[in-house]
Amino acid sequence: MSPLALESAVPDPSALTTIATPGLWAGTIAAVIALLVFDFLITRKPHEVSFKEALGWSAFYIALPLAFGAWVWLAHGSDIGVKYYTGYIVEKSLSVDNLFVFILILGAFAVPRVLQQRVLLIGVAGAIVLRGIFIALGAGLIATFDWTFLLFGAILLATAVKVLRDARSTEDEHVDPAEMRIVKVMSKVFPVTGDYHGTKATVLMNGRRALTPLALVMAAIITTDLVFAVDSVPAVYGITADPYLVFATNAFALLGLRALYFVLEGALSKLVHLGYGLSVILAFIGVKLVLHWAHGVWPAVPTVPTLWSLVVIVGVLAVTTVTSLRASRRAEEEAAAADHHAFVDPAPGPGRPDAG
Repeated sequence: MSPLALESAVPDPSALTTIATPGLWAGTIAAVIALLVFDFLITRKPHEVSFKEALGWSAFYIALPLAFGAWVWLAHGSDIGVKYYTGYIVEKSLSVDNLFVFILILGAFAVPRVLQQRVLLIGVAGAIVLRGIFIALGAGLIATFDWTFLLFGAILLATAVKVLRDARSTEDEHVDPAEMRIVKVMSKVFPVTGDYHGTKATVLMNGRRALTPLALVMAAIITTDLVFAVDSVPAVYGITADPYLVFATNAFALLGLRALYFVLEGALSKLVHLGYGLSVILAFIGVKLVLHWAHGVWPAVPTVPTLWSLVVIVGVLAVTTVTSLRASRRAEEEAAAADHHAFVDPAPGPGRPDAG
């Protein structure tokens, strides 16, 4: 077996190591909380987010994890650095998939544009908390049971199949708020106002506390965060078994999601093949985890080096992006040609010589 393969093999569950000291953990969590508080402060006054504003914040939230990765690389070596960057790329690509769902939910609830970033920020904060819980549970499972990676691999393979089916579906995706379980439960417990009331989640209505639609949409967003956490946490554990790196990559990928939404809002519809790419990536990491587990049982079973994982993931994302843009451009050209044909050669109608 090559040295790279030995380095990337999952360590014995009883001897899992982390680069983080208690001080680094505390500092990182404090920094994440500070960034969230700062985001809440700048979104305290509802306003429409301009493309320029969103682009600036997106650049900041991409530069921050890249700079942190440079520190990880210099302080802990290239192997840890590659694992960090690979995990970050995986989480960032999965977060883009989150945005598709967020767009559907915000549209279904008719969230005013001035309130959208507040809803997204609540979703980001909820996602970080939920993934922190899942990361801690995952670390506990890894340290206790040697079959945890087999379980994570099975979850990712099942998710890959679901993502592939969704990508191949020809039905228009839509969300019906009235059919969402969380909305049904909350609506039975509390009365719901018909209109939004700024950033208020509850108001007094006829002397009784009532929920606004904002409360329902935030609950819907957090519920989807729970579903995505089940997929994303095992995915990054397939890259590194270090809980600190798992948390850092998740937090960095999520923190910039609010701004990224407004940057990619118009472009997301062009990534028509993203689902196929994510399906391949999830299946690849799922197989990688199964091989890691099998290697611990039968040492002759090969493992996948982290560097190879990085190459495969980046390659799949690059191919997916290129083919998506080409397919979108082709569809736009065909639609334009059809419109032009209809304009210059309209269908026969009453009063026209060729109408028969």
